[in-house]
Amino acid sequence: MSDPRQAPTRSSRHFSMIRGFHLADAFTLGNAACGVGAVFLAMAYVASQSITQFLWAAALAPAAFVFDVFDGRIARWRQTHSALGRELDSLADVISFGVAPASLAFAAGLDGGWDCLILIYFVCCGVSRLARYNVTAESLSEGADKVKYFEGTPIPTSVALVGVLAYAAWQGHVGTAIWGGAWTLGPWMLHPLTLLFGLSGTLMISKTLHIPKF
Repeated sequence: MSDPRQAPTRSSRHFSMIRGFHLADAFTLGNAACGVGAVFLAMAYVASQSITQFLWAAALAPAAFVFDVFDGRIARWRQTHSALGRELDSLADVISFGVAPASLAFAAGLDGGWDCLILIYFVCCGVSRLARYNVTAESLSEGADKVKYFEGTPIPTSVALVGVLAYAAWQGHVGTAIWGGAWTLGPWMLHPLTLLFGLSGTLMISKTLHIPKF
């Protein structure tokens, strides 16, 4: 039998978590929702081969980017920076700018063995980059409200990759007609277009590339 004295403690923790959410966090969750929607639509496209579904999935990437931009601005405007908000932002970014673009790439036909390894590498680079940012943000900010520069490219730059895929789909160059064709290397197949994701991931984890944050 559970101890009834524990109930108020659990309840207070629950409401304490709710009080920890701010307006900026709602925008962050909007970012995550766009990413999840893009993954669902990418899977729907694989089943239906409806270009409309693919383009809607791609359109959710810039929508997620808008949410991502505004959550930071709202947090600074309302002075509601928090560790919870930072962690929410990173988790949402992993979905919208890591998993979702990789899912769209796979759905577009970048599904060879080497392609899959590169896409996994891309997502892992995004996760690593966000984790490093969270750990080093305080030291990089030097007491200011925000960091002065990014180490490596920010993960939202993957929106450009989604744009490339969307344009390819619009032109009918997906599936077996994917740009760059396919190479058979050893036991697996590689689509050269996937190398863009490998390059993007590598730039994200670069420690020598410093990009000013405006």
